[in-house]
Amino acid sequence: MNTYKFLSLILMTLILWNCKSQDDTDMHKYTNDLINETSPYLLQHAHNPVNWKPWNEETLTLAKKENKLILVSIGYSSCHWCHVMEHESFEDSLVADFMNANFINIKVDREERPDVDNVYMSAVELMTGRAGGWPLNAITLPDGRPIWGGTYFPKEDWTHALKQVSSAFIENPNSLVEFADKLASGIKTRNIVTTNPNKPTFKEETIIASLDTWSTYWDTHKGGINSAPKFMMPNNYQFLLRYAHQAQNEELLAYVNTTLQQIAYGGVNDHVGGGFSRYSTDKNWHIPHFEKMLYDNAQLVSLYSDAYLVTKNELYKETVYQTLEYVAREMTTPDGSFYSALDADSLNNEEELEEGAYYVWTKAELKTLLKEDFDLFASYYNINSYGKWEKDNYVLIRKDTDTDFIKEHGLTIDSFKEKQTQWKKDLLRFRESNKERPRLDDKILTGWNGLMTKGYIDAYRVFNEQRFLDIALKNANFIVDNMLRKDGGLDRNYKNGKSAINAYLEDYASTIDAFIALFEVTTDVVWLERAKALTDYTFTHFQDKTNSMFFFTSNEDLDLISRNTEYIDKVIPASNSMMAKNIFTLSHYYLDKAYTQTVVTMLNNIQPEIDKSPTAFSNWLDLHLNYTKPYYELVVVGSKAKEVLTELNSLYLPNKLIAASTGESTQEIFEGRYLKNETLIYVCVNNACKLPVKTVEEALKLIKQ
Repeated sequence: MNTYKFLSLILMTLILWNCKSQDDTDMHKYTNDLINETSPYLLQHAHNPVNWKPWNEETLTLAKKENKLILVSIGYSSCHWCHVMEHESFEDSLVADFMNANFINIKVDREERPDVDNVYMSAVELMTGRAGGWPLNAITLPDGRPIWGGTYFPKEDWTHALKQVSSAFIENPNSLVEFADKLASGIKTRNIVTTNPNKPTFKEETIIASLDTWSTYWDTHKGGINSAPKFMMPNNYQFLLRYAHQAQNEELLAYVNTTLQQIAYGGVNDHVGGGFSRYSTDKNWHIPHFEKMLYDNAQLVSLYSDAYLVTKNELYKETVYQTLEYVAREMTTPDGSFYSALDADSLNNEEELEEGAYYVWTKAELKTLLKEDFDLFASYYNINSYGKWEKDNYVLIRKDTDTDFIKEHGLTIDSFKEKQTQWKKDLLRFRESNKERPRLDDKILTGWNGLMTKGYIDAYRVFNEQRFLDIALKNANFIVDNMLRKDGGLDRNYKNGKSAINAYLEDYASTIDAFIALFEVTTDVVWLERAKALTDYTFTHFQDKTNSMFFFTSNEDLDLISRNTEYIDKVIPASNSMMAKNIFTLSHYYLDKAYTQTVVTMLNNIQPEIDKSPTAFSNWLDLHLNYTKPYYELVVVGSKAKEVLTELNSLYLPNKLIAASTGESTQEIFEGRYLKNETLIYVCVNNACKLPVKTVEEALKLIKQ
């Protein structure tokens, strides 16, 4: 190669490298401050003509300095209507011009900043008298106090509202300040938990009364509630499953099984690739809102694992395994952490974003792919009027048990399972090769990772599949190595090799729960010690000393309009109910009276509200059961402790904690219980133990007594 060609090659390489290295702002007409963020949702808006800014102290100071109204727009990456409003309004240059001239515009990812979302959700719900949703939009005074808000708005309604509020701020600011004062007072009092002055008394009658109220809303034919949309609400069914088992209530157990079966049969369950969508838009669990959230799948794995222990229903086992295959394939990072969500929308054949485009099928596609198997497949997954959605698209849904279907079509179990496996392989291969994948929200949230770790632990506990435990340990160690700070606190978010945002109570609650569960299945006391350390951190930085409850935010966070106490269970249980259960468990491991008194006070504070809306207090009801039914400490000590542990884990015993050690230990719960050359099982209640026994069978007899 001559010198000229060599120099030319170097020059071209430098030019190409420089082009690639330039900020992608050169490729877009507009770029705003969100370009420097890591949240996929915020980055989706980085090239809007709206001059979006992130929520931070600098932006809030700017609003005060310029005395401009703040427009806070909150959503998340997989939110369909957030995308719709972006396309209609935030990508419109005329709308953007008005917003930029009159407001400091702030975009918030609700999953990164649930504290900000909580405040403005409360404001919108108080102003409108309706349940809120996303996108969530609020206009505030320059100091952040809200004065107007709502959810999705068509462009014309949006611009009209902005002009009205902007004019009011110019013409009559005092009235807006007066309104903001009243609204802020309402927000502050909305989530206050007062100390219950009555002596703590926990009776089963409270649970029975709650179920009487709750059962009037049940759909006993299709499961869930008797209206649409239908959310899976895993914690509701964890509690109902437990109570049905402990109370030997066959009617309640049948309702839970109907619900779990219909969810697994429904279109909300991705029959090709595994994993669950967020909710069903209809009563049949058929047409989902197609986004897939980590937290739903994590909790459903735990639920179906426990349901398998109770029923030994193979459908539940298959559901767990298929869901975890999906999580491993599409939601897991190489370093063992878990991504947050997959979008509902993806590009269709016309290169337009369409909800569900990745997951739906046409009859022509299926006939081409399945060939002579199409008729059998169509019968099983209802490629007919029952399974049809819109635009000649079908969402796969089942009606029959495998046993009934196999009998009706004269098949054998083995031959049908073989066909089923091949169908899924062929359709998944086609989907991944020929359809545009939904966008991935690749941020890593500590709380949601804790839920998924717990899901893997529960699957390991039930099915004794070592790889499930390996994955759980890898994620737990990721949290310790990357999210746990030197001061003992956690960070909320991890992206691009860095953790950020001071964690919220929900992050601590689910992480502590996962670490306790890890101790129970591994006997490694380090996980119990880490759970206790994190719990003690929350007592220092989150607890409200006036009522023993816990604030959602740390005392080290910047002040918002109100410091919220989250105590109502939703799709993810309330951070306070999760913490209460954690502290209850730790009080038995560490014999800590402060823990014991805290839990009693917390549950007693909530008790007056429980029967008003039981579905919103199911995790509290689960804790309530610990006081109204026998609760056991099973302590296993000896060289064969792990073998005994495996046998105990094969049983559904929701009213117990397990502590196992293969040798002598200084941990309080093990003290004085080790006997050389023996493996002993102690059955205890409040650390008062019966004489030790040597077999699980003997231990079960003591429990049944």
